[in-house]
Amino acid sequence: MALESNKNATGFIIQGFSDASEFQISFFVLLLGIYLIILLGNLIIFLVISCDPHLHTPMYIFLQILSFIDISSTSNILPILLHILLTQQNNISFLGCMTQIYFFGFLASSEYFLLTAMSYDRYVAICDPLHYITRMSRKHCVWFITATFTAGFVDPLSIVISISKLSYCASHAIDHFFCDVTPLLTLSCSSTFIVELLMYIEGTLFIFNSFLLTLTSYIFIISVILNIQSSEGRQKAFSTCASHLTCVITLYVTVLCLYMRPTTSYFLKRDKFFALLYIVLIPMLNPFIYTLKNREFQSSFNKVRQRCFRFLF
Repeated sequence: MALESNKNATGFIIQGFSDASEFQISFFVLLLGIYLIILLGNLIIFLVISCDPHLHTPMYIFLQILSFIDISSTSNILPILLHILLTQQNNISFLGCMTQIYFFGFLASSEYFLLTAMSYDRYVAICDPLHYITRMSRKHCVWFITATFTAGFVDPLSIVISISKLSYCASHAIDHFFCDVTPLLTLSCSSTFIVELLMYIEGTLFIFNSFLLTLTSYIFIISVILNIQSSEGRQKAFSTCASHLTCVITLYVTVLCLYMRPTTSYFLKRDKFFALLYIVLIPMLNPFIYTLKNREFQSSFNKVRQRCFRFLF
């Protein structure tokens, strides 16, 4: 059956938002604007941190990697969707579809693990500040980043391989705006039990454990903050991790609602718009969440901007 699937499913048709054809141009303009905001916001964070040696600390290095992941994850999906909305050419090859699924899983998993590393960084900074320099040294940062991308690389492999071996003998029209696991499973006329089992196993091993580690870090962080005597001290301590906590809650709630359910409970029309929020909302909000009230970053941004103006003019 695996050989049959590869012969029969030479490609797929991504339906996108064809059920709202009168809004195609409006969707294109809206998503193009959002995509440019995501690129600009995250690129500014990446460049400012790269240019200012004062920001070469674990917290900002992790934020720089997060910006890179956000740019990569949206660039994996939005340019293809924009092309479909503009040209109505919605065919994608079998290999292209599997590649998009893999990179979506790889970058999403890497983001979970990176957020876990960031929560540990905040835990050490608040709960064990005297040993922060030794516990979050450059060597430890490199190890965390390497582990993040290694785990992200491994996580989606078995699922993508299993999906590629399914038989797609029904319609090849994907009722979604990109190649995702859920709509592909609904197209298969062979058993999807193995794929769903792998999703739950890997979701438990990787996503749930990273969430558990993040939650444990915040239990200790909150307990320390509550023991601070002054309200000003508590507010200052909480402000150092409020941005990260907001990002974590938004990400995990969305992921649990989207993927940790049996196939029978999927409602593709609703989940399509929910997935769009997941893909564009978090990468668009992250630059604002992490930098709006961050005086250190704003000071560095102003210095870099002045340097650029002097260089150009």
